[in-house]
Amino acid sequence: MPSSATIPGLQQARPVPFWIDNAQAPERLPALRATIDTELLVVGGGYTGLWTALLAKEADREARVVLLEAGGLGNAASGRNGGFCSPSLTHGFTNGIERWPEEIDTLVRLGIENLHAMQATLERYGIDADFVMSGKVAFARTPWEAAGLEEAAQASTAHGDPARFIPAEEIPEWTSSLSYVAGMHMPNYALVDPYKLVLGLRRVCLELGVQIYEDSAALGLDSNDPGHVTVRTADGAVRAARVALATNVFQPLLRRLSLVTIPVYDYAIVTEPLSEEEFASIGWTGDVGLTDAGNQFHYYRKTPDGRILWGGYDAIYHYGSARDESKTQRQETFDKLAAQFYATYPQLAHVRFSHQWGGVVDSSTRFCLTTGTAANGRIAYALGFTGLGVTATRFAAQVMLDLLAGRSTERTQLAMIRRKPVPFPPEPVRYLGVQLTRWSMARQDETGRRNLWLRMMDALGLGFDS
Repeated sequence: MPSSATIPGLQQARPVPFWIDNAQAPERLPALRATIDTELLVVGGGYTGLWTALLAKEADREARVVLLEAGGLGNAASGRNGGFCSPSLTHGFTNGIERWPEEIDTLVRLGIENLHAMQATLERYGIDADFVMSGKVAFARTPWEAAGLEEAAQASTAHGDPARFIPAEEIPEWTSSLSYVAGMHMPNYALVDPYKLVLGLRRVCLELGVQIYEDSAALGLDSNDPGHVTVRTADGAVRAARVALATNVFQPLLRRLSLVTIPVYDYAIVTEPLSEEEFASIGWTGDVGLTDAGNQFHYYRKTPDGRILWGGYDAIYHYGSARDESKTQRQETFDKLAAQFYATYPQLAHVRFSHQWGGVVDSSTRFCLTTGTAANGRIAYALGFTGLGVTATRFAAQVMLDLLAGRSTERTQLAMIRRKPVPFPPEPVRYLGVQLTRWSMARQDETGRRNLWLRMMDALGLGFDS
């Protein structure tokens, strides 16, 4: 179905996620239509849930593990993201050192180890997800962003994650755009086809004996039985000794989590395949992933079939934390993204886009994951990845399994895990605060200065991002 775009290059764009549209998705697995018992129940069939189930079976091949998914595996954020595999557990080095300076070296090390362990798992099981340890370059558009990248490169390198500042004269070695004045190269970064990753994890989970039920939304849980937690679906129920909640942005089954995250809509567009000459015209001959460095930033990368995915910038929050699939199509944002693409690369002004879509990010006030337990340790949860969860979800799965087993590990002793984030306020304060924060962040991009509102949010440990 053609879009209603005002920009000609978008008028034939399909309103579906490119990754899912491009994949050979298997038939849906049957829904749960019985009452069953299990040792571990995982609720949620995105990355967090799939990693939890896989790691649990690797630890104990005889354990009975059940996974419930409300729709189709990976059809939400896990199948719609840009496929950037960050080593960071803290939504970037700067956020991590600002919040947990006393353990930043440990967080950096664990994040890099987690990324390489993810790569090793894909290789061990033969998961073909187009995983490439490509590295990433962040570009500065202003002098103040350039100064920030230079400082960040030095600090990141000093704390164990090498990064190199790219001065203005070296920008043409990475890309040909007059929009950029500096950059920062991070080698410990990977790219992946996000939906092929879902399908690969699905296959391995099934091979290891995980019972997966799709179209089986968890409607509620009962933890009153001292020995079990029961989770109800429309046509069945699961009685589990332990439960891992991996529902992320969707309505939580625990009331205590209702203000931990908010749903933020993020958007992307993908070009038609480009020729080698067209890539050469923008000086982009490698596979490195690219971003820019503002608060309102773009992320972009090549696809294996020679397209450019261009996403980000707008982060849209709807009053009352509204969640609706219709909100994943926002033509105003798609038009803005296309115009920004053409402004960054006027050499590609003739290029058209084949797909446009959105997804929901589980944004937390500290920009990265939070975990915890309920029901005397029989329930664990992980959420709040704020757009950088492709790799961090694996780490979160390990933390949940540690917590459910009552294990004290290096992971569970992190202040990042032990301390909980500041919750978002109720409406209408939440909506007004988000809008004021978005406006203030845009002003900082324009001026290089954090206004009084942002400085107050810093002092309170609050934030908004995607």
